[in-house]
Amino acid sequence: MDSAILFFRVLPWFWKKSGDLVVLAGLNAENEILHTLTFLGGMMIWSKIKKLPFSLYSTFVIEARHGFNKRTIWLFFRDLFKGICISFILAPPIVSAISVIVQKGGDYLAIYLWAFMLVYSFVMMTTYPVLIAPLFNKFTPLPEGQLREKIEKLCSSLDFPLKKLFVIDGSTRSTHSNAYMYGFFNNKRIVIYDTLIQQCKNDEKVVAVLAHELGHWKLNHTLCISGQIHTLLKFGGYALLRNSSSLFQSFGFDTQSVIIGLIIFQHTITVITPIQHLVRFASNLVSRAFEFQTDDFAKKLGYASSLRASLVRLQEEFFVSYEHRSMVLGISRSIPRLFKGWLQLVMWTRKQTDRKSAYMLYES
Repeated sequence: MDSAILFFRVLPWFWKKSGDLVVLAGLNAENEILHTLTFLGGMMIWSKIKKLPFSLYSTFVIEARHGFNKRTIWLFFRDLFKGICISFILAPPIVSAISVIVQKGGDYLAIYLWAFMLVYSFVMMTTYPVLIAPLFNKFTPLPEGQLREKIEKLCSSLDFPLKKLFVIDGSTRSTHSNAYMYGFFNNKRIVIYDTLIQQCKNDEKVVAVLAHELGHWKLNHTLCISGQIHTLLKFGGYALLRNSSSLFQSFGFDTQSVIIGLIIFQHTITVITPIQHLVRFASNLVSRAFEFQTDDFAKKLGYASSLRASLVRLQEEFFVSYEHRSMVLGISRSIPRLFKGWLQLVMWTRKQTDRKSAYMLYES
């Protein structure tokens, strides 16, 4: 699809039509920010329309066939409308800031863009769970009881500064489960999907999953800088090419808009060159290594048996394939194969080194 968009010069046509729309509205089409916002708004709406049949089929046919979907058609379109509204609210300040940075950045443009995106990501990590996520899901404090006590005890033993503990009504949309944490410094919060509690059956399995997730925090995986280095390098490449009129002309543009330059560069990196695929492959390698480290972390806390059971249980709930070919795993998967993680946990808990015996236990 991306290649077709480039080949048939859809973007230049859309850019021209968005300028005509700005003029039709009685505004100044020479204002790059207005022109860019109109262009991005039209592209976003077109993208939503283009993907709508596939999203509907995925949600109400494939997901429903396997018992995952709990979302009504009304809830589907309500979520879609809310997402579009949020995009229209967030886009103007972001586009304006990027345009100003590119125009004023000079020799340090790449660093300024990277710093802006870093700050933006921190702001979104903080505000999204508080301001945006509640628009789609209901967050309620985890009731007092054994599960809450065990989680608080785990956090206290790890010096995790837990301030709030929520349950999210994920079951209103899907049977898929999850758990995550957010916040900075001494204001951490944990969110658990109600489906995770239902599927794990007992408290120990839920706490084991959280022990694994807290391992990412304790081992500083959230501070991994590889992604930031990748972003900085991408902005550096854009800074080198942004003034190349031949680059814009080769894609059918007769102007050198800031956002258009970024889009062209992104398309060039992801479609024409293999760089993005190599970066994804390296990122998946790091991610899978982190997953094994957090499994080891949970094991040292005494949750190996419970984590092993929860892994198998969740994979069964989601009908996930237990095995993947090594090449597929390396390219597309950021988590280890179930059997590899399961085998490691079995050998930890039973102190056995015979992989054949462990495999026979797994098959049973």
